[in-house]
Amino acid sequence: MIEITSLSKHFGPKVAVDNLSLTVQKGQVLGFLGPNGAGKSTTMRMITGYLPPTAGAITIGGVDMLDDPNQAKAKIGYLPESAPLYADMTVEGFLAFAAALRGLNGSAKKAAVDKAISTCFLEKVRAQSIDTLSKGYRHRTCLAQAIIHDPEVLILDEPTDGLDPNQKDVVRNLIKEMGKTKAIIFSTHILEEVEACCTRAVIIDQGRVVADGTPDELKRRALRAGSVHVKISGQGSQALAADLGKLGHAARVENPATSGDTFTATVFPKSKTAISALSTEIYELCRQRSLLLQELHEEPGRLDDMFRELTSQNKV
Repeated sequence: MIEITSLSKHFGPKVAVDNLSLTVQKGQVLGFLGPNGAGKSTTMRMITGYLPPTAGAITIGGVDMLDDPNQAKAKIGYLPESAPLYADMTVEGFLAFAAALRGLNGSAKKAAVDKAISTCFLEKVRAQSIDTLSKGYRHRTCLAQAIIHDPEVLILDEPTDGLDPNQKDVVRNLIKEMGKTKAIIFSTHILEEVEACCTRAVIIDQGRVVADGTPDELKRRALRAGSVHVKISGQGSQALAADLGKLGHAARVENPATSGDTFTATVFPKSKTAISALSTEIYELCRQRSLLLQELHEEPGRLDDMFRELTSQNKV
């Protein structure tokens, strides 16, 4: 549904997007991640036809954005970073206006407005003027205009920014549900959102893709993924760091800490396949020394670790 090939955008000497390529299929919800200034919003603006690329190609549902922008844009619902609203309109009036802009009229327009209001849980405020709405309802109204014409593709730029936890949960569930039948790209700085509703995640840095995979795949690529966390108590536990590092399947020990007679550390195996053997060695060490093994579990890896490892703002 979305195909981007060798996409670049230059603002004078500044390269905002640098030879970026990716595809998004129907039924995929892609979380678009990156530090501030990485090129996320610029990429999304080019995908929607809002900005022309310096180089590269964009295809939406088989339609070339540069050759036939009107037909390509008709397939897209777009929620920009600063969502546009007319404060003096009612919610229903604004959505009717948005539907008319999308070429809907008569009974089709009314049905589209009613469906968008229902989908975004706006029934309570459909007759209210937009300037009286809370931020959460304003955001939902903006999302409703993006889906008013039932587009095949949704581009959402930080759709939960500034919302409270309950409002975020509503929007996340909406995105997850719509993602079953559409191709969705949404940018976010909230990594838990990616795990909650994305089937895939892409991390970009300095305008380039640095990671692409499912949330679980990216977590498994984090440096701490596959390490073993231990919590041990008993006499002599303070001297365990060196002994753990000498185990046959241990590569190194990090973050050793002692509190009273309780010792904690992260032990890294020599290979991903050695986790079970390493765990057995740790258990045997504790048994032989009559130490209490309170905790032993494999670290699954975290998206925030992966993000920090790959983005340039943490390499300086």
